Amino acid sequence: MEDRVVLTMRGITMTFPGVLALDGVDFTLRKGEIHALMGENGAGKSTLIKCLTGVYQCDSGEIHVDGMEEPVQNHSTLEAQRNGISTVYQEVNLCPNLSVMENLFVGREPVTKAGTIDRRVMLKRAQQLMEDLGLSIDVQQTLENYSLALQQMIAIARAVDMECKILILDEPTSSLDDSEVAKLFSLMRKLRDQGVGIVFVTHFLEQVYEVCDRITVLRNGLLVGEYPLSELPRVNLIAAMMGKDIDDLKEIKPESCQNNCAEPLISAEGLSHVNKIKPFDLQIRQGEVIGLTGLLGSGRSELARTIYGADKAQTGTLKVKDKKVHINHPIDAMRLGMGMLPDDRKAEGVIADLTVRENIVLGIQALRGIMNLLPMKEQCEIADRFIELLQIKTPSRETLVKQLSGGNQQKVIIARWLATNPDFLILDEPTRGIDIGTKTEIQKLIIRLADEGKGILFISSEIDEMLRTCNRLAVLRDGEKVGELQGDMTQERVMHAIAGGENV
Repeated sequence: MEDRVVLTMRGITMTFPGVLALDGVDFTLRKGEIHALMGENGAGKSTLIKCLTGVYQCDSGEIHVDGMEEPVQNHSTLEAQRNGISTVYQEVNLCPNLSVMENLFVGREPVTKAGTIDRRVMLKRAQQLMEDLGLSIDVQQTLENYSLALQQMIAIARAVDMECKILILDEPTSSLDDSEVAKLFSLMRKLRDQGVGIVFVTHFLEQVYEVCDRITVLRNGLLVGEYPLSELPRVNLIAAMMGKDIDDLKEIKPESCQNNCAEPLISAEGLSHVNKIKPFDLQIRQGEVIGLTGLLGSGRSELARTIYGADKAQTGTLKVKDKKVHINHPIDAMRLGMGMLPDDRKAEGVIADLTVRENIVLGIQALRGIMNLLPMKEQCEIADRFIELLQIKTPSRETLVKQLSGGNQQKVIIARWLATNPDFLILDEPTRGIDIGTKTEIQKLIIRLADEGKGILFISSEIDEMLRTCNRLAVLRDGEKVGELQGDMTQERVMHAIAGGENV
């Protein structure tokens, strides 16, 4: 098998201030295989990839790429691309103001004999790439005109077109719906058959077992092991990632969640937002976890934003604790005891260049106003309390939040809203792109908050997670709330309702 090895990483060690991120990690990728790189947030997956692609320079260790006699040390992502290594990250890193075809070929545009950009060739190649991916889009339109899911596919198309030996896909499916995931997997298998080695990072276990050949597991910066897929059952994979047996998540939801007699916290009647959400009714009671379910683009996030005032409602009425209210801005919602964790933690959640402490107290400070600053002693006490409560893994409260793993950044945002002691909390994809252990912690936290009498509006793309956590589901389709499910909720019944095959 050695002659089929396309990448060898040996003894990779990487340290950051106060953190040993990688401790002598080995990794081997073969030609023509899809290799899952697994581990909880903070295990070292992203750090290992960044050491390979030139974002970081590792402290020690060697990297060997097929066809190159000397060890490789990439000093930039561009150098990595020249060495046959292409990466598509979880968060799309393209230029929204450029056209699709310009994004596909930026920095490597075809030129005419006269030395000018050959837009005719660029257009033809871009159209062919989209056709190969099964995407029917106008490549001359600017990227910002397309959904995040389509932007993700375009980023993958760009990486594929670079004729790479090694393709790294870091959470590429986090923003894709089922049909788009199927297209991506079809492309991955095609590239595998052509001899490309693919490193696949995902938190979706079913995707690993659907498309991968081998699995490497990291934990706390250490290599746990490398396994053929057939020799690592799911329960063993989870145990390897967590270093312990995982709880039976089917038992996470207690009977106390069922609370149909409590006072309503939020009552929406005929609420809508032009071109996004059709008029809808929704009531959320104390102690309830209400889920919003539907396909990508069904309007789940838009409905939540309309309640919170992030998108101003054009019609209808909203009552908070049976009192009619007008919410023009999110600060109005906050003053009414609401909090909202957005689905895009990078753009709308964490402030990357602020510390963990500053991010946690941000909500409280906004409520107090700029002229009534929170004393530093109180800031530290609040930050320390929630760091301990949510088990946020950080060297200190003064660490910049951008230095934390994605799952711990998510916990920081949750801490920010819990610190304001809201009565009603909107959680939009709180577990997307984070590890299994942290998912479990957040699911249990949601149940605990409901037990304390808070109302929770919960959005997730994972139906089984919704069934474990929610006691009622509102079903959305094409920007319209088409009904609700409660009682005997099963995955089959939910999927049937989303598809329109059940009168809910």
